[in-house]
Amino acid sequence: MQSQMSRAQALAHYPPLGQLIAGQFESDGGADTLDVIDPATGLTLGRAPMATAAQIERSLAAAQAAFPAWRRTPAVERGRILKRVADTLRDRSHELAGLMVLEQGKCWSEALAEVEQAAGMWEWSAEEGRRAYGRVIPGRDANTRHMALLEPVGPVAAFHAWNGPLTNPSRKLAGALAAGCTIVLKAAEEVPNCVLAVGRIAVECGLPQGVVSILVGDPATISTALIASPVTRAVTFTGSVAVGKMLAQQAISLMKRPIMELGGHAPVLVFDDADVESVARSAAASKFRNAGQICASPTRFYVQRAIYTDFIDAMNEATQQIVVGCGFDAGTTMGPLIRERRILAMEGFVADARAQGARIVTGGSRLKREGYFFEPTLLADVGLSARVSNEEPFGPIASLTPFDTYEDAIALANRLPLGLASYVHTRNVHTANRAIDDLEAGNVIVNGWRATIPETPFGGVKESGLMSEGGTEGLRAFQNVKHASIS
Repeated sequence: MQSQMSRAQALAHYPPLGQLIAGQFESDGGADTLDVIDPATGLTLGRAPMATAAQIERSLAAAQAAFPAWRRTPAVERGRILKRVADTLRDRSHELAGLMVLEQGKCWSEALAEVEQAAGMWEWSAEEGRRAYGRVIPGRDANTRHMALLEPVGPVAAFHAWNGPLTNPSRKLAGALAAGCTIVLKAAEEVPNCVLAVGRIAVECGLPQGVVSILVGDPATISTALIASPVTRAVTFTGSVAVGKMLAQQAISLMKRPIMELGGHAPVLVFDDADVESVARSAAASKFRNAGQICASPTRFYVQRAIYTDFIDAMNEATQQIVVGCGFDAGTTMGPLIRERRILAMEGFVADARAQGARIVTGGSRLKREGYFFEPTLLADVGLSARVSNEEPFGPIASLTPFDTYEDAIALANRLPLGLASYVHTRNVHTANRAIDDLEAGNVIVNGWRATIPETPFGGVKESGLMSEGGTEGLRAFQNVKHASIS
């Protein structure tokens, strides 16, 4: 087992920045560049040349040219390539973890776990791609047989969020490729080398030329070109609700399939029969994972009044044990926020909550050190008018509010137009089953915190998204259904 990588080792192996077009790395680009920042120090890791209009067009042309052969490549052969990608990701786990800690700031153990999660997505898609069976439908005439056939939707335009530097792009790449689609993916500008590393591995593992291209550059320029192009037939996006709505509108106006995994503001219902100490400890670990920068992060804690004070005390004690620091440092359990703008957002949420009468149990301030570090923060007695009750903080802030009845809890959980993930903690099976039925969310997790694994669909309802990625449903998102009949 390799030892944990140091910052110096990771910096020494930081790759050059550029574009991956039709399997070929290009270090050139336009005159404009974007700075890639280490969030633990605020220092520049490198400057990425921004994709030019010509590079964008070449990536689209490559996807179009490669699609006919890739869609007809037997699913078992596509699966072999994807399985090699999964194996290679695992073989290079330390190299990839080092890139994630540098570019996104997560702590080392979380980075290693993300490599395994991403590898699992490629592995699952490799296996599931060969199970696109379709079905035979009995005809109404004796000599007629009907079939529902599954086919790849076509070249895909993909956009992912920075907070899962390997899992977010892997979910899109693996699903689309397993379905027989080609794909042009715009890398999140905060973590470009993490994404380019996955693309390089895919090419190295035998992916044909043109099947995948990865672009780095201005989001508006690239998204406009990819969505408007007659080449692309589907648009997949992970990110904010506002941007997702805009991209979905653009896609639908051209009758292109929108696959949208958008923001959440996950409620947690803790009933008075729950194990207070156990749930509070695990709640703190889950809330502050990746510094709370997870779309399915538990955020709005609604705790039954009989245990409310005890739960606050227990979660506060667990929060005090969180070690904030650089992800390369041994013992760190929470890293920095991605950029200065997120620090300012956290300060705004805390100030507003205090003005609205909330109590700061712990945290609430920026840490006085280089980089973008904010204290793990618990806010108690948070009213419904506070911003943090209505807007996803996407950071290390947990708000706590008491409730009295089951009906109150469900009403609080469902009051927002968001529905990505919800969490329930109870030892009562009847309560658990009722909550699964009553909560308006794409993912309802009872007595646990893991909202997604490669085998399960992941997507939201209401304003949290359209369709699902991951699992069998994720493969279907990149496929058309064709009815055929033979007489």
